[in-house]
Amino acid sequence: MMLPVLGLRTLLALACCTGVLLQAPVAAQDAGPRTELKRVDLSGAPGMEVITSIASYKPGDEVPLHFHHGVETGYVLQGAMVQMPGKEPTMISTGSPISNLRDARHGGYKVIVETNLKLLTVHIVDKGKPLYDTSN
Repeated sequence: MMLPVLGLRTLLALACCTGVLLQAPVAAQDAGPRTELKRVDLSGAPGMEVITSIASYKPGDEVPLHFHHGVETGYVLQGAMVQMPGKEPTMISTGSPISNLRDARHGGYKVIVETNLKLLTVHIVDKGKPLYDTSN
């Protein structure tokens, strides 16, 4: 029996989605604290790309001091208490915006409470360079 065109398209879409859903947890496990959601070339700007990610840091995880070869912007999905070496603990609040200019060093803290720090980030960076650069 032949399936109607709409039924066949729906079946194919469902099969594709199911395959993606079954593969997603494996990819997330291999990604460390950051799960890349999408990467595309920036139209009108050769050599630049846009990378959207979610990063989740557990209590005890450290975010090293780093910079990006481009701009980072984002949003704190779930806030947490963090501490920089030699400084008092500070709260990164849920709902706070994130913004770091090209080559601006940031991070360098440790998550110190029983809550994960979860960030949604968008990087507009030089294609082919490391996303996180910890060099001096």
